[in-house]
Amino acid sequence: MLTFDEVLAEIQDATMTKKAMSAPDVLNEAYCYGSAFSRGMRLDLNGLVILLISGTASVDEAGKTVHVGDIRAQCRRTFQNITRLLESEGATWKDIVRTTCYLRDIDRDYKEFNEERTRFYDEQELNPYPASTGIQAKLCRPDLLVEIEAIAIFKREKL
Repeated sequence: MLTFDEVLAEIQDATMTKKAMSAPDVLNEAYCYGSAFSRGMRLDLNGLVILLISGTASVDEAGKTVHVGDIRAQCRRTFQNITRLLESEGATWKDIVRTTCYLRDIDRDYKEFNEERTRFYDEQELNPYPASTGIQAKLCRPDLLVEIEAIAIFKREKL
């Protein structure tokens, strides 16, 4: 893991480049249904890569909500979508440092959500788990039960 001083040294005089992330094989582009955001943004800072993954949910490659009414299945699809976004940039869940998890009904769904998240993190052999916050929120579609944002940070070879 990078120390704070190492991060500062890497980016101190860096030129930042950015590019939109996508994983069209599992998740459509948001602009396909009129939303003005990228699925994620890759920031390159002199060998340090930061991935900012937008709120991601149980949406398929055609932009349709999948697993309506099933919090566990929606969690699994959400993790699958984030996994593909990470893979598209050469990252894994081991590079995730933070998540923000939005639940439509936190009182009803948190226990099952947390069981699925813990199972998934254990399958990924994450130790430590990412920092995280759980928030109850009205999501952009009434049939979505969970949405997750993520931040990944990793080093790449310098060019």
